[in-house]
Amino acid sequence: MAAARVPLWAVCVLRVALATVYFQEDFLDGERWRNRWVQSTNDSQFGYFRLSSGKFYGHKEKDKGLQTTQNSRFYAISARFKPFSNKGKTLIIQYTVKHEQKMDCGGGYIKLFPADVDQKNLNGKSQYYIMFGPDICGFDVKKVHVILHFKNQYHSNKKSIRCKVDGFTHLYTLILRPDLTYEVKIDGQSIESGSIEYDWQLTSLKKMEKASAESKDWDQATEGKSQDWEKHFLDARASKPSDWNSELDGDWQAPMLQKPPYQDGLKPEGIDKDVWLHQKMKNTNYLTEYDLSEFENIGAIGLELWQVRSGTIFDNFLITDDEEYAENFGKATWGETKGPEREMDAIQAKEEVKKAREEDEDEQMMGRFGGRENIFKGFHKRNEL
Repeated sequence: MAAARVPLWAVCVLRVALATVYFQEDFLDGERWRNRWVQSTNDSQFGYFRLSSGKFYGHKEKDKGLQTTQNSRFYAISARFKPFSNKGKTLIIQYTVKHEQKMDCGGGYIKLFPADVDQKNLNGKSQYYIMFGPDICGFDVKKVHVILHFKNQYHSNKKSIRCKVDGFTHLYTLILRPDLTYEVKIDGQSIESGSIEYDWQLTSLKKMEKASAESKDWDQATEGKSQDWEKHFLDARASKPSDWNSELDGDWQAPMLQKPPYQDGLKPEGIDKDVWLHQKMKNTNYLTEYDLSEFENIGAIGLELWQVRSGTIFDNFLITDDEEYAENFGKATWGETKGPEREMDAIQAKEEVKKAREEDEDEQMMGRFGGRENIFKGFHKRNEL
């Protein structure tokens, strides 16, 4: 008997049930967004946001998002959610950004903050975990920032990831996986991926802990061989003689080598393990509970940036642990309106060209009539004479 086929809708429902959605915002309830987002009052000169779908859009209501409204201003606004840790889980951050004003200099990135961030005083000095998204300024800066907070410092991805520079809405996705790999997508297409350790030039704490444990195991294995490890070491290059008889001669042990005390930059010969590694590790504060892309107390998302020309629209924010859910959410939002948005822009462009042509023709016509009027005036003046 053939197994019953599971309906596609049931699979989708199950997938949604398995996904953890930490935060989702698409501004479909009108002005109620003001109850969820907090404008910083740290600086009275901060620019203000409004809810808008812009001058052209794919859907007037679905495309409404937070739009910057004042030129040459800093902006700072955030929304809080239930705190969580992404330890051992995939973390996906996704949103759409539309530089309708054709950005010349300004940020379009978002930041992920710890739960204890002071929203009312949010500013450029507020500590964040992750900064992700496009930044444009002149001809030189057209990049996607991916900055991670690690060991009380901010670390940028060493690769140059180019952002979109046109005036349309684009979908930006950052994926951080527990195996220390990452992926950056724009409009659902992967544009960069790799190792967090290599591309940020960082060292995993997990590997440091493993190395420390191996050194400890090695020390335990050689414990009792010598009471003074600064003077004596096992000869790691020595091998058991071919004529050694374990029954008659007992268990074979490598001979001891006498070496000088450890000095920075000096590694004794014959030692295939760094016997000082575990001692150095014990004297640092690096052994914490969390690793490169793991954050203990994620609790807020925000926009903290500068713009010369305002008009950018931020929408469709999502924080989840499920890559498939993020992909489907992107298709259901940006994917549904991207085509109609470009169509509306094309129609407006044609109308503007038509209007400009008509105005030009009117000016030329007025010029011709104005010239004839001057001729008639001159003729009448000559007759009067």
